[in-house]
Amino acid sequence: MNHPVRNRLLIILILGSLSTISPFAIDMYLPAFPGIAAALHTTTARISLSISSYFVGLAAGQLLYGPLLDRFGRKIPLYAGLTLFVLASVLCLFSRTVGWLVAMRLLQALGGCVAQVAAMAMVRDFFPVQETAKIISLLILILGVSPLLAPSVGGFVSLHLGWQWVFVILALFAFLNLMIVWWFLPEGHAPDCSISLMPAPILRNFAEVLRERQFLTYALSGAFAFSGLLVYVAGSPILFMEVFHVSARTFGAIFAGLSVGFIGSNQVNVLLLRKFTSEQIFRGALLVECPASLLFLVGSIYGWFGLAPTLVLLFIALSSLGLAYPNAAALALSPFDRNIGSASAMLGFLQIGVSGLASASIGIFDAHGMLPVTLILAVTSWAGLGILMIGKRKIGKLRFVEEKGAMPISH
Repeated sequence: MNHPVRNRLLIILILGSLSTISPFAIDMYLPAFPGIAAALHTTTARISLSISSYFVGLAAGQLLYGPLLDRFGRKIPLYAGLTLFVLASVLCLFSRTVGWLVAMRLLQALGGCVAQVAAMAMVRDFFPVQETAKIISLLILILGVSPLLAPSVGGFVSLHLGWQWVFVILALFAFLNLMIVWWFLPEGHAPDCSISLMPAPILRNFAEVLRERQFLTYALSGAFAFSGLLVYVAGSPILFMEVFHVSARTFGAIFAGLSVGFIGSNQVNVLLLRKFTSEQIFRGALLVECPASLLFLVGSIYGWFGLAPTLVLLFIALSSLGLAYPNAAALALSPFDRNIGSASAMLGFLQIGVSGLASASIGIFDAHGMLPVTLILAVTSWAGLGILMIGKRKIGKLRFVEEKGAMPISH
């Protein structure tokens, strides 16, 4: 067992900063959609495909970095991935077609996703398994800087400097994180030479993870629930700027306001965990999200809702997701004492993969109204609840296992 890391707060801040890289990459350029669409002579719905390609890159990159994080430790893969993110961000500056932007965003995601996978794995490296959901909630408090600031910053930058400068800022932000990791982040997991990087052993590791029923149930049900957040992110420029005709500045304010529901419920989760289990909170969150999404769908079909009711229903849905996400992730990872990187990668792959497919339908069908967004929100939330109810019957008693050789943080 390694010596404990002393600075608990510093580690949480670093992991939180790493966790914000991809959310910043997604949220910051949303207000610039009309400007990018005009520059590339296309529609905002087509530009939303660059969000979906980012989600695809996030999902694929999870499987790439999982074994690397177990084999080489956490820091070397972080150096490689963050460098790729910086390069891809610069290449986005040269976009002249939608295809180039979509491709560069895919490359950007393949680099940036290492930060998300590594941060999740290092929660298990540095903190006891019983604190996993609590620490994830604290990370999301830091992650909340993204939806609060990124759209406003992106809108200001794209208006006064041009949309290309959004990607300059993203490159600088990733480079800053790279320097922080280099100087201040301890290595939480020693390299494990027994982890093979050959395809067959890697696939066996992932298969072993998927055979764990507890992981599969909570990873899949959490993935369908979590996809509602990314569907909202991909559909929000269409929903607010095309359906309700709000300005880019108003859109940034709305996006920040709604994010308070997601962020705030994560912090409420820390308090709820004192009296309830992660399983109880996760199930309760889905039981709130599902009726709300169904009401939203029916209302959009019959034209019941203007801007104000739409904001209320989205706030309820996002608040439910804020409770669901950290508890689903904690329950999915808790049965493992080895291959935490691979388990974290598979968790992210399922979450982002399902979310990417759901959100891509908005761009693929060139959606211009509220119905596609509300339909996908309803389908994914009810699918998550269904998977949870079916999986619970086969799990039995939940498992909570400490990782062997983890580096604990002293209080």
